[in-house]
Amino acid sequence: MKRFFLLIGATVHIFSLSAQDFRISGRSDTTVMLNSGTGDAPEFSYGIEEYVNLRIQTTLGEYATFYGAFNLIASSGIPSQNASALGQLNSGVTGMNTSSFIFGDNYTSAVELERLYIRINSDFADLDLGLMRLAFGFATVFGPMDFFNYRNPLFPDARPRGILGYSAAFYPRGLKVTTFGTAPVNPLLNAGFRFGLSAEQHWRWGSVQGLYSYETPKEYSSQGVHRFGASMKIDWKCGIVSELLYALNADSSLNGLAATVGADYSMFDGKLYLLAEYLFNGDGSSTARNAENIGGFLNNHYLYASGTYSITDYTTVSLAVLSSLSDGSLAPIVSASHELFQGFNLSCSARIPLDTRDPGELGPTPPQSNNVGSRIIVNLKAQLKF
Repeated sequence: MKRFFLLIGATVHIFSLSAQDFRISGRSDTTVMLNSGTGDAPEFSYGIEEYVNLRIQTTLGEYATFYGAFNLIASSGIPSQNASALGQLNSGVTGMNTSSFIFGDNYTSAVELERLYIRINSDFADLDLGLMRLAFGFATVFGPMDFFNYRNPLFPDARPRGILGYSAAFYPRGLKVTTFGTAPVNPLLNAGFRFGLSAEQHWRWGSVQGLYSYETPKEYSSQGVHRFGASMKIDWKCGIVSELLYALNADSSLNGLAATVGADYSMFDGKLYLLAEYLFNGDGSSTARNAENIGGFLNNHYLYASGTYSITDYTTVSLAVLSSLSDGSLAPIVSASHELFQGFNLSCSARIPLDTRDPGELGPTPPQSNNVGSRIIVNLKAQLKF
C-alpha cells in the first residue's frame, strides 16, 4: 500500500513539473449505511465508508493528453457497493476477496487503479491507449449496448470499470466511426480478446448508433461470441430512447437479446423530471447474470420509473421504483439531497425491497441469497467535489 501511494505521489510530481497544463480533481464520499436484515441476516447492521476518486489530467505537447484516476477506500462494517465491486473485481467471484484489502485497527482499506491512458488528437482521428472507459448506446438506465460495464439502477453511483485496450475514432463527413480492441476479461488467460466497430450520427432531433463486436474463443465458447447492437435517441417534446444488443455464440446456449425502450419528460419549467425505461433481458444475453457479470439480472422483464422534483435550486427529492415484472418483486427508492454550498452535497436514500407474490429477485429475501436479505437499506452521504 505504501509503495502504491509513493507511486501516485511520484507520478503527480513528475507530471506537475513537466506538463503544460496540469489538473487535479476528484470526489470524496463519506457514507453511513444502515441495514435492517431479514432471514439469517442480523436484525440490524451498519457500515461506514470513506471513498475518494482522484483524477489527474495533463497535456503533453500539442496533441497528447494523459489521464489517470485512482479509487481509495476505507470502510468498516457491512461493505458498500464500492468495496464490494473492488473485492469482486479482484477475485472474479461474487464473494469478497479479503486479500485485496489491508486491515487496520477498526477498518479495511483498498486502492484501485481506475484509469490510466493517453489520448492523441489529430485533424483526422482520435486515439486512446491504456486503461480507459469504453461506452456505447444512449439508454439512461439499463444500457444493453454498454456491455463492458453492466448497469444496475439499484446502484446509480457505481463507478464504471476501466477496460485495458485501445479505441480509434474517425470522422468522415460528420459520421463518427470508432474501432476498438480490449484485453481478455480474465487477465490470467490468453483468450477472450474483444474487437469491434461502432458508427454514430447526430442531428438536432436525435442520434443513432450501430455496433459490432467479436470476442475470440475461450473456455465456454470455442468459436467466439458475436455481438450486434443498435441504439437510437429522439429529442422531441419528450426524449425517447430504444436500444438492443444480441449476443451470438455458435456452440453454446449463451445466445440472447437484451433490449430496452424508455422515455423522459420535464414539467413545470424543468422542476419535475420523469423517467421510465423497460428492459427485456433474454436468457444468455449480455445483461443476464453469468460468470462475467456479477451484477446482472435474473429474470426476463424489468421496468424502472422515477420522478425527481427540485424544491429549490439546491434541494431535490425523488422516488424511483425498479420492478421485476417476471416475479412481482420491486424495490422502491426514496431519496433527498441538498447542496449546502458549491461542491458539497448532503443526501439520504432508503431502499425498501418488496414482494407482491412469491419471494422474488428484488424482494426482502431474494432466492439466490441463501435466506439472507434486507427489509430496508438506508444510505446517508456527504459528497465533496473538488
